[in-house]
Amino acid sequence: MNTTVPSDVADPRQAGAGKLRIEWADQEMPVLAMIRKRFSHEKPLSGLRVAACLHVTSETANLMRTLQSGGAEVTVCASNPLSTQDEVAASMCEDYGISVYARKGEDNATYYGHLAAALDTRPHITMDDGADLVSMLHKDRTDLLAHVRGGTEETTTGVIRLRAMARDGALKLPIVAVNESDTKHLFDNRYGTGQSTLDGIIRATNVLLAGKNLVVVGYGWCGRGIASRADGHGANVIVVEVNPVRALEAVMDGYRVTDMAGAAAIGDVFVTVTGNKHVIAREHFERMKDGAIVCNSGHFDVELDLPSLRDLSSGTREVRPFVQEYSQRRGARVYVLAEGRLINLAAAEGHPAAVMDMSFANQALAAEMIARSKERLAVAVHRVPEGLDREVARLKLETMGIPLQVLTAEQELYLNSWEEGT
Repeated sequence: MNTTVPSDVADPRQAGAGKLRIEWADQEMPVLAMIRKRFSHEKPLSGLRVAACLHVTSETANLMRTLQSGGAEVTVCASNPLSTQDEVAASMCEDYGISVYARKGEDNATYYGHLAAALDTRPHITMDDGADLVSMLHKDRTDLLAHVRGGTEETTTGVIRLRAMARDGALKLPIVAVNESDTKHLFDNRYGTGQSTLDGIIRATNVLLAGKNLVVVGYGWCGRGIASRADGHGANVIVVEVNPVRALEAVMDGYRVTDMAGAAAIGDVFVTVTGNKHVIAREHFERMKDGAIVCNSGHFDVELDLPSLRDLSSGTREVRPFVQEYSQRRGARVYVLAEGRLINLAAAEGHPAAVMDMSFANQALAAEMIARSKERLAVAVHRVPEGLDREVARLKLETMGIPLQVLTAEQELYLNSWEEGT
């Protein structure tokens, strides 16, 4: 296409390498390809502008291509300063005519400037990964609120923020929580985060996980996935959890469960996936052994109390890419990976395309649902409709060549009847 669209990317000359990455990921995303083919004929998003604040990766590029095929005018900005694949950003602009505002390693001012640029397009639909775009819309760009039909949210942290806004009466838009769909959290969060988090840790450090005490802070779907994969590597998995049901589940899954104070003293590698603030705090850094490795796979870096760690330390240095050494005054060294940001996207490549295929199929179909709704959805955080969720699973199975059992008429009648019993 070789087009010139409004954008801010690192180097347009990297587009060739980016297109190869996009095409490689596309091979693992057959469900999204099926939706894209249908969208290209039906044009359900015709005339609509979509602003997306997502990780700018090859998988995201294929989602944006799908929305574009549906007739949408698409603008993308990064949802994390370290997760952008610069060559992919270049290709999205140069080869596909998609406006992109993202540079790997951009500073805070640039990051928020890019959010503002996405909102300057006056979008009809928003897509978020962490709710930064919707947050800015509600704080600084309230003049656009009436213009927006609705939005979608990709991640747990964003859903937490949006539900807090809804409880406070601050939310002014209908949001579809894609993260809550079974084909998202059961697969993306568990298998995607599980694999990609360990990939990021190993790429950044090259440490052997077998035999190490690996502490997983948070045992939601992401924590379950990380614990399972770490266990497969031979690590001694220790879980920290505030929810008694999840803590009990971790025990029954065969893991040691303790509080953060207990885990801090014995852990070799720490991974946070809670969506909360300062879950590893000053008093925990003070208890860590020399050489402890700390990282975060939750959306925001606030899960780690890094200001306190800096205060405890006499100096810092980068000993490897994405590995910062903090020399505490008491003598123990703590190694923080990827500045406490998403380790799986900063030091690795994020979720495999095969699981993002389902997540982004949900995104595309949720956008279609918003667009096709005759009336504006109610202002609330909505779950993805069960029928839509099941359709994504059905399409995924179809692409894998796996048949589903079909209920007989007799079985259908039995399941919908109360009269037939023992």
